Amino acid sequence: MSQPQEFEKVLDKSATTVAQFEEQRSGLRKLQHYLHSNPAAVPMIVLVALIIFFAAARDGAVLLEFRWLTGDFEGLRFFSAYTLTLIMQQVAVVGILAAAQTLVILTAGIDLAIGVVMVFAFVLMGHAVLTYGLPWYLAILAGFALAGLCGWINGVLVARLRLPPFIVTLGTWNIFMAICLIYSANETMREADLTALTTGLHFFGNRFELGGAQVTYGVICMVLVYIVLWYMLNYTAFGRHIYAVGDDPDASELSGIRVSRVLIGVYALAGLIAALAAWVSIGRNGSISPSTVTTDFNLQAITAAVIGGISLFGGRGSILGVLFGTLIVGVMSMGLNMLGADPQWKVLLTGILIIGAVAIDQWIRKVSG
Repeated sequence: MSQPQEFEKVLDKSATTVAQFEEQRSGLRKLQHYLHSNPAAVPMIVLVALIIFFAAARDGAVLLEFRWLTGDFEGLRFFSAYTLTLIMQQVAVVGILAAAQTLVILTAGIDLAIGVVMVFAFVLMGHAVLTYGLPWYLAILAGFALAGLCGWINGVLVARLRLPPFIVTLGTWNIFMAICLIYSANETMREADLTALTTGLHFFGNRFELGGAQVTYGVICMVLVYIVLWYMLNYTAFGRHIYAVGDDPDASELSGIRVSRVLIGVYALAGLIAALAAWVSIGRNGSISPSTVTTDFNLQAITAAVIGGISLFGGRGSILGVLFGTLIVGVMSMGLNMLGADPQWKVLLTGILIIGAVAIDQWIRKVSG
C-alpha cells in the first residue's frame, strides 16, 4: 500500500462527516407543508366546521319554521341523515358540472361554456323523444354526442389554434346558447308530456330509502363520478398528464407528452360529463326549459372548484376537495335557509370563501417556490 503524500497527511484528523442542513420548521410552516401535500384538507375542514356550526345553531334551539320545496318541516334538525341527503340532492347537478370544470382548470384553462353545453344537451334529449320519436336511450346518446362535440370544438380551438381558453369558451358560450334557443324556439317541454312517452329520461330522479332518508339516483351518480375521476387522476397515465400539462406545458411537451391531445381529450371529456349532468338535471327538475341557460350553472361549478382547493393556475388540487367544495355551498345554503337568514348572506359568504380559497392557495404554493 502506497504511503500518503505530504498534502494528504494534513487531512488525517479532519472531520469525515457530511454536512447536513436541517430546516427548523415552525408550526405554521409544518401546516403549510401539510396543506401543500393534502389539497383536500382545507375544504374538508371548512365543511366539517360549517356542519358543526349550523348543527349547533339549529339543533340547539329550534325556533324557526323551515319550508323546503313542497314540504313543511317545522322542527327539522340540521344534523340528520334526512337533511344531509337533501343537501346532496340540491347540489348533485352542480357537483357533476364542477367535476367537469375541475378537469379543465387542472390544465390551467377554464370552460365558461360548460353550463350552456349541459342545457343544450338536455334540450336535444327532450326533442329527440318528443319531436323525433326516438327511444329514450338513443335520445340520451344524442345528447352525449352533442355535448362531446361541443367540448371537442373548445379543445381544438384551445390546443390547435393556441387561443386563450377564457376567450374561446366565452365565444362558444354565446354561440351554443344562441343555437340552443333558436333550435328549441325557447319552448318548455313539460314533465307530463315526457313521462307519457318514457320514464327513462327521469331515471336519476327516482329515490330509494337509506337509513330513514330518501336518496335519489342522481346523488349516487354524482358520488360515482368523483370516485371514477379520483381514480383516473391518481392512477392512470392520462390523469398524470393532466396535472403535468397544467403545471408546465412546455416541459410536458419536452418529456414526450402530447399536450394538444391531452387538452382536446380533457375538453371533450368535460363535455361528456356535462351531458351526464343534463340527464341528472332532467330527473331532478322534471320539465326541460331552454330558458335555464339564464341560470349560471357554470359560475356555481367554478365556485365549487375554487372553494374545493383547485388552483386556477393549474396543475394542483384534488378532485375530492371539489366534492367538499360543492357540499360547502350546499350546507351553507341549507343552513342559512333553516336559520331564516337573508339569501344575500349566502352570496356574501360565497364571495368571502372564494377570495379566501385563492389566498390560501397562493400561500400554499410558496412551499414549492
